[in-house]
Amino acid sequence: MPNRLASATSPYLRQHADNPVAWWEWEDGAFEAAAARDVPVILSVGYATCHWCHVMAHESFEDEKTAAFMNEHFVSIKVDREERPDVDRVYMDAVTAMTGHGGWPMTVFLTPDRRPIHAGTYYPKVASAHHPSFMQILEAVAQAWAHNRGGVDDQADHITKLISSRRSTDPRVPNLTDIEQAINGVYAVFDWEGGGIGRAPKFPQAPTLELLMRMAALRPHTRAGERSLLMLTTMLGAMDIGGIHDHLLGGFARYSVDATWTIPHFEKMLYDNALLARVYLRTWQLTGNERFKEVAVDVLTYLDTTLADEGGAIHSGEDADSEGHEGKFAVWGWDEFNDVLGDDTPLAAAIYGVTESGNFEGSNNLTRRTTLGDIGTTFDMSADEVAAAKTRIDDRLREVRLRRVPPSRDDKIVAAWNGLAVRAFAEAAAVLDERRWLDRAISIATFLTTVASPDGRLRRSWRDTPGHPAFAEDHGAVAVGLYSLYQVTGDERWFNEAERHVSELRGAFADPEGGWFATRGDASDLPTRPKNTQDNPAPSDNSIAAEALLIHAALTGDLAAVDEVERAVAALGTDALRHPAFFGHALAVWLTHLAGTKEVAITGPDSGDLTDVIWDRFRPDAVVALGREAASSVPLLEGRWMDEPTAYVCQNLVCDLPVHTRESLRDLLAGTG
Repeated sequence: MPNRLASATSPYLRQHADNPVAWWEWEDGAFEAAAARDVPVILSVGYATCHWCHVMAHESFEDEKTAAFMNEHFVSIKVDREERPDVDRVYMDAVTAMTGHGGWPMTVFLTPDRRPIHAGTYYPKVASAHHPSFMQILEAVAQAWAHNRGGVDDQADHITKLISSRRSTDPRVPNLTDIEQAINGVYAVFDWEGGGIGRAPKFPQAPTLELLMRMAALRPHTRAGERSLLMLTTMLGAMDIGGIHDHLLGGFARYSVDATWTIPHFEKMLYDNALLARVYLRTWQLTGNERFKEVAVDVLTYLDTTLADEGGAIHSGEDADSEGHEGKFAVWGWDEFNDVLGDDTPLAAAIYGVTESGNFEGSNNLTRRTTLGDIGTTFDMSADEVAAAKTRIDDRLREVRLRRVPPSRDDKIVAAWNGLAVRAFAEAAAVLDERRWLDRAISIATFLTTVASPDGRLRRSWRDTPGHPAFAEDHGAVAVGLYSLYQVTGDERWFNEAERHVSELRGAFADPEGGWFATRGDASDLPTRPKNTQDNPAPSDNSIAAEALLIHAALTGDLAAVDEVERAVAALGTDALRHPAFFGHALAVWLTHLAGTKEVAITGPDSGDLTDVIWDRFRPDAVVALGREAASSVPLLEGRWMDEPTAYVCQNLVCDLPVHTRESLRDLLAGTG
């Protein structure tokens, strides 16, 4: 039986092309083969930078005996969750329904008509007191299929009904008080010692950070606003000095295995870093803490260099493993650290928390828990001397790391995540007045609207060739990114492209009961139509689509779009208020709407000074239309061209008198004009 993955576009699938397992991709032919042979299907879902996916592959999928059993008794399908989030969502619901938790690798056994029979995540090669081995699971499913088909069918029907039914919620549109109370709920469980939400393993939870950031900006003098700012700065500070932050080569790992952000799961993902770069940048504007700006630039630089694709977009992520060992690219043994730095070793060890015993399997993952000021006191050095020494130390350590075998990179381009990156780079370009970031935002947007959109239709992913048609998440995130780029540049090409994606969302993905399905209405290769509502680890289809529609409404006056967003928020019911950490972006978007969106039209020649006001602080409630010429396709600019720099500030389609100075515009935006 042949392994069919050699020609796959996914790096993850290609990693398994040499397995003795007769893998198929997700395609009708695989299920037809299972039906013809009267055998069940093994669905294995993961992604290229997943450490435990690699472990299960080495233990089981590369094992001849295991593969032979799989080939004899099953048809085996391998799926990259990043290329097919719809497949992942449907069967992850089955995993959580059957086990109470999810994760990757995901292992699901299906009937030939795609109904789930049994589901789990990582199965070890050797059984333990708490976990059966993968071979034991294979034998049990094969036995049940052969001798208890009626029971298998009953189980498949039951699970399919569970994942097809919509969660019963109390439809409710949150008000400001509701959201403030949800913030207080996060505050009650906040980990002040470790700095973050929850215990180990600890994730950045960027959507929740977005909610805290907007509450701090929009309601600064309320109890919820003050608590939000405190949680936000505490968490960002703890992540920065922890080992989840790569202090030499930039960027953040996906999560920490401990509660103090010390030891990461070393993979780095585009979505985390695009979201965190923006949060750090905007929190710098809220607080004036220069370190937050430095971290934002560090992360953007990582994306702009290490993860950049030569075609202009950004790759999906970096692996946790190098040379078969997790973290090997990043960590330092004491002897190597000493050999590289010589006389600088004591100072460097103090800066980065390095010890002879180490903090990760005998080696050291670098942290920054001691301030340079305290280090200067300890070593009797001035601040300038410590800073100069750190630069020298960092240069040596980077040189050595860059000579190591790097982790593999998942070099496919995912539309949704690149949409998030467009927003981060575009806003950074405006806030920092940095042309480099604008060039990157434009290059990503150009890729998404040309190469990644053959025949004008956006694809979910691209690697050498276009992948599956885009999902709701992709259209929403790309729309928000393109709207952001328009608001920075005034180039109406990006507005028009964003409008096209909003039209797709409303036409092909809308749920009549409120919100948006993940898949188009004509998708038919799944047993149920998935709908993603939880903002974890990135904004869900529904929350990013809601944000896109609200920006569209602000720029066009389309009040029907606001009604659609309200129905989507109501469809979340009370779940969003009971569990705000899982609905952070949705609540952030709705909070902004409730606070009152300001529609700002800026026109006239040489209006750059007025435009700068939009970006000189974090203004989540401001949506701006820039008129560079008298004729415009943006409704908010219609009839508003002036021969001098002019700004109009409107709210709910009612506009104040035009103003012409920075000070007057600031007053209007602050509500004091």
